[in-house]
Amino acid sequence: MPRSKQQSGVALITVMLVVAVAVVLATKMSSALIFQIQRTDNLNSNQQAYWHAMGAEAFAKSVLTLSFKETDDKEVTHLGQIWASGETSFPVDLGSISGEIKDMHACFNLNSLINKEQDNSDDSAAPGSSTPSGSAKKGKTGASGSGKKIENKAKVAFIELISSLNIDGVGNFEAESMSDALLDWLDEDSSIVSAGGAEDNDYAAKEYPYLAANGLLASVNELRLIEHFSPQIIYALKDYVCVIPNSDMHKININTIDEEHTELLQALLGGVDASAVEEIFSERGEQGFNTINDFYNVSAVKGLKDFDQFKRQFVVDSEYFKLITKTSFNDSYFSMNSIMKINKDETISVVNRSVGEQ
Repeated sequence: MPRSKQQSGVALITVMLVVAVAVVLATKMSSALIFQIQRTDNLNSNQQAYWHAMGAEAFAKSVLTLSFKETDDKEVTHLGQIWASGETSFPVDLGSISGEIKDMHACFNLNSLINKEQDNSDDSAAPGSSTPSGSAKKGKTGASGSGKKIENKAKVAFIELISSLNIDGVGNFEAESMSDALLDWLDEDSSIVSAGGAEDNDYAAKEYPYLAANGLLASVNELRLIEHFSPQIIYALKDYVCVIPNSDMHKININTIDEEHTELLQALLGGVDASAVEEIFSERGEQGFNTINDFYNVSAVKGLKDFDQFKRQFVVDSEYFKLITKTSFNDSYFSMNSIMKINKDETISVVNRSVGEQ
C-alpha cells in the first residue's frame, strides 16, 4: 500500500478520535451546565418557599394579636378565638402556603420535669410560670429547705400519661424508668435518680458514645437520644408532649386541651376516670372557663380526691404558641416550626425556629 494512503488513513482515525473526544467533552459540559441550572432553579424555588414561610409567620403574629384584641377578656385563651381555626391554606403563584397555630400550654412540656415550683401543698405560694435553666441543678430534690417533702407533680403526671397510652410492653415500672432517665438528661448533675435513670456513664458505654445534655431540651426529637425511649414510645407520645425552649414551665391551659386527648387531662388529675374528663370538657364549652375558679367549681373537679395537690398545674391563659408552616413553590417544599411568645407588653416575639416536620 502506498505511503500516502497509509498516512491519510492515520489522519482520518486521528480526526475521528478528536471528534469523539470533543463530543464526549461537550456532552459532559452540557450535562454539568444543565445540572447547575437545575440546581440554581431548585435553590431559588426553595428560597422562595422559605420566604413564603416567613410571610406566614408574620401573618400568624397578626392573627394572634387580633385574637386577643377582639376578646372581652385578654387574660383568657380558648379555642373559640380565631388563632384556633385549625390548618388554613392559601394558594400563591406556583405554590401554596398552609399554617396552623397550636397552644404550647395544651401539651405537656417535657422540660417541666425539673420545675421546682410544684409544691401544691402550700396554696398561698405564688405560682411561678417559668424558671431559668439553672433550676435544673436541684431538679431531683426530694425536700424543700424546711425539710418539707415536695412531690414533683409534673413527673407524676408524665408517668401517668405514659402508662395510660397502652403502649405494648410499657407499664408503670417502665414509665417510671423513662421519667427518671429524662430527669437525669435535664438536670445538671451526674447522679442518677434511681436504677431506671441514666447519666454520662450509660451513654458513654454505647457503640456510638455521647454524653447526657444536662440541660433543657430544645426539641421533642431529643427523646431519641434518651435511655428507654424507643421510636414506638416517642410516636405514641408526640400528640401529647411538647418542648418550650429555655423554659421549665408547667402550666396547662384547661381551655385549650384537645378533647381527643383525654389521657393528658386524666394524667394531670392523677388518673381520674374518663367520665370526669368528659364532664369537664362539656362544662368548658367552646369559649372556655372565664376564670380558673370556674374550672375548680365544676362538680367533677370538686369531687376529686386531693384536687388541691393538682390544681396549680392549670391556667386559663397562654403565653407560648407554635406555628406549623408548610409551603410549596415550583415543586420545592419547605416546612418550618416557629415558637412565639406573647410578652407582657402584648408584643409577640419568636423564641425558636426549626426547619422540617416534627
